[in-house]
Amino acid sequence: MNEHLRNIYREITPLNASDCFTLFKRVKHDFSFPLHIHEEFELNFVHRAQGAKRIVGDNVEVIDELDLVLVGSNLPHGWFTHECKSKEIYEITIQFHRDLFDEKLLRRNQLSHLRSLLERSSKGILFSRETTLAFRERIERLTTMSGFDSVLELMSILHDLSLSRDMRTLSNASFSDGQFSYNSRRIEKAFEFMEAHFNKDIALADVAKTVNMQEVSFSRFIKKRTGRTFIESLNEIRLGHASHLLIDTTQTVAEVSFNCGFNNLSYFNRLFRKKNGCTPTEFRQNYSGTRVFI
Repeated sequence: MNEHLRNIYREITPLNASDCFTLFKRVKHDFSFPLHIHEEFELNFVHRAQGAKRIVGDNVEVIDELDLVLVGSNLPHGWFTHECKSKEIYEITIQFHRDLFDEKLLRRNQLSHLRSLLERSSKGILFSRETTLAFRERIERLTTMSGFDSVLELMSILHDLSLSRDMRTLSNASFSDGQFSYNSRRIEKAFEFMEAHFNKDIALADVAKTVNMQEVSFSRFIKKRTGRTFIESLNEIRLGHASHLLIDTTQTVAEVSFNCGFNNLSYFNRLFRKKNGCTPTEFRQNYSGTRVFI
């Protein structure tokens, strides 16, 4: 395996089940986020970062002044400062659920190009400079939109990108299969239950019962299918909601902790820091006012 892929961080995005997508816009001095994966698809537009390094799957490249990439679900990716001298890197990141487009819908003739785009994104797609310039304004405009119009515009952008010329697949290997693919209705049902009750006191027995399994069997099953224990999976869901509340509300850290099902504030702080590399307060300061949830 590529040396860059040894330590992959699983990002807990603050995108809730009730959101269609989230949009993140900022100007920064460098790229400090580690190589990571998340279940959501990501369209990332980067400007003024010439000399930075981009890693998508097993592809490593030094980027030009403009970069527009679509990253599929659970595909390792990251941008790194490398030789970039710019002090004003401009970035717009759009993350959307992998089930935003229903599979049956994607099988319709009119959506064949979009289906192909999303399938190809499992290896990462780089769009040409010409395409990036053509779509820059639309991506910018999307940051000012809200509600149903913004959802339609995102779908329209993705569809039009699927028709663009000179797009290039980045990774040789697809990392979205195998260990990161659950392919199990029972796992989906378990996660749906945890998502619906994350703010309550949930025991392993409650979730096992939901999927008609014995506790010990379910415990082994979820670990084998996801690579995480039941409590790790539940904590990831809770931490995702906590990130959302820290960005989107004025609740205190203690209130966020309690409202996301953590009864122990120090445990929440320790867990949050371990996963995000910063305290909940620092996270709020870093991200407040720059993310929009649709």
